[in-house]
Amino acid sequence: MREAVIVEAVRTPIGRGKPVVGDLSGFHAVELLGLSLAEIMQRSGLEYSDVDYLAGGCVTQAGEQSSNITRNAWLNLGKDYTAGGTTLDNQCGSAQTANHMISSMISSGSIDIGIACGVESMSRVGLGMNVMNGPGYFVPEGWPWDSTPDQFSSAQRIADNRGITREMADQLGYNSQLRAKQAWDEGRFDRETFTVEAPIMGEDGQLTGETRTVSRDQGLRDTTLEGLSQLRQVMDGSIHTAGNSSQISDGSAAVLWMTADEAKARGLKPRARIITDCVVGTDPYYLLDGPVDATARLFKRSGMTMEDIDLVEINEAFAAVVLSWASVYNADLDKVNVNGGAIALGHPVGSTGARLITTALHELERSDRSTALIAMCCGSSVGTGTIIERI
Repeated sequence: MREAVIVEAVRTPIGRGKPVVGDLSGFHAVELLGLSLAEIMQRSGLEYSDVDYLAGGCVTQAGEQSSNITRNAWLNLGKDYTAGGTTLDNQCGSAQTANHMISSMISSGSIDIGIACGVESMSRVGLGMNVMNGPGYFVPEGWPWDSTPDQFSSAQRIADNRGITREMADQLGYNSQLRAKQAWDEGRFDRETFTVEAPIMGEDGQLTGETRTVSRDQGLRDTTLEGLSQLRQVMDGSIHTAGNSSQISDGSAAVLWMTADEAKARGLKPRARIITDCVVGTDPYYLLDGPVDATARLFKRSGMTMEDIDLVEINEAFAAVVLSWASVYNADLDKVNVNGGAIALGHPVGSTGARLITTALHELERSDRSTALIAMCCGSSVGTGTIIERI
């Protein structure tokens, strides 16, 4: 079987997903994904016609994010129409699953060069807008599972099950902010991001004709543990607040894959490969505990343990998700989300899986380490997992 390798990975800065006036909300969602696609092509030096296929993640496929946004973003660049394209909905794990798909297609011989990507413009297309009978989950009559009614309840069930306290959750949220600030101050994200000239949208929802420069993630904020402790809970009896949960955000990311032989022939450096990957089901009662089960599957398939993992990128959907996973695997949190996570950086849901892989790759290179584990919780009670290895 052929070896599939990553040769490039990029992401936009992540914009605040405020309604109407977020930092990247002036971009149509097709344009927002196109930013990362154009950047990865420019960096690689490939011709657009060299790309065989694109797979992209997008969770809320409604309005301008509907009708195969991955293909539409590629067409909107106006360079080539020959590459195929598919848009995936695996909830928050969509773009991570897109990477699994492109890697597998290359390994099996279906394609030689592909891009795995993802986008979510949560300012413009809110979560749940694709549910016909109203925002949220559609559960038919006779549903046989004791499911969580919403993600906040799920996060609290996880916290109750693992003995996670408000203080523990606030500490993780505080650490995420500190690490993200340090990462930006030290230029750790400079290689994986690029500066965007974003059209400004006014309070009336119309473009003003002006632009703003967005060069870093917009979710970072100065805070203290005391300040976090004063934030109101998202629901009664919950440990979670806006300070220890992920943010509504806008952004896109892209990862360029090809065969190792193709990279060599083109003078491009193979940078990493997937050791193993998975998408697994998890107990619907807890809904968001998927990283626990995904990691178990990854270790079973690969024969690896936590001792073999140098870095971990686990999505900070809620603090309890990360802390639950860490308690099960007795993980060293000094190796987990070392540059901060979604609590500080933001979580444009359809793109985050590709963003995590992009961040993991660049941090492995910066710190001269070898292996990274990437895991996510996802709506619909699944977990996604990937172990990548530098080449």
